Amino acid sequence: MATHTDTLARIYARSLFELSDESGGHTALQESADELDQICELIRDDRKLAEFMSSPLIEMSARRTTLEKIFSGRISDLILRFIQVLNTNGRLGHLPQITAAFSQMVNHALGRVEIDVATPTPMDDATRADLARRLQETFGKEPVLHTSVDPSLIGGLTLRVGDQLVDGSVASQLRRLESDLQQAGGHAIRIHPDQFMSAEGGETA
Repeated sequence: MATHTDTLARIYARSLFELSDESGGHTALQESADELDQICELIRDDRKLAEFMSSPLIEMSARRTTLEKIFSGRISDLILRFIQVLNTNGRLGHLPQITAAFSQMVNHALGRVEIDVATPTPMDDATRADLARRLQETFGKEPVLHTSVDPSLIGGLTLRVGDQLVDGSVASQLRRLESDLQQAGGHAIRIHPDQFMSAEGGETA
């Protein structure tokens, strides 16, 4: 699922977007996005690294030196400088949100659309490819899928594009059916109340 972004994250992301775009256009934008994603993946997979990146107990200068040792030669100078700016401003803990905001900007610039997809069971590659093809036909843009599993859906799937939720799950259909039946039942009771009287009351149901 796509990470929530806030105003602060978008401000830093916009600065990086402009610097990346100036340095190499769409190619540089994609490279910067890929590098940020890789760094965030490392942070997610390594609890100690995550604590190191966000702990207020580590002095800024000490963290700066360590960041240089960890990432120098492994990522571009632009991204390394950007991370050091976040460190200087005490914003390294916001890196996942900044990365999400930056990815949104890059996808928009490259004509893509980010879509959160929830299914009751994991999708196989063929299903994912078919869904991506259908979504590209629908939106006219290359879809970037963020998939998750939600067993409560029973069947089908839900799609979220920005703030818009498209619910095609069986669970949603059942809820709509239940609501329709309740409304229809209430209407029938108002028209033919005698048909819904209890047999204990002396009437036939």
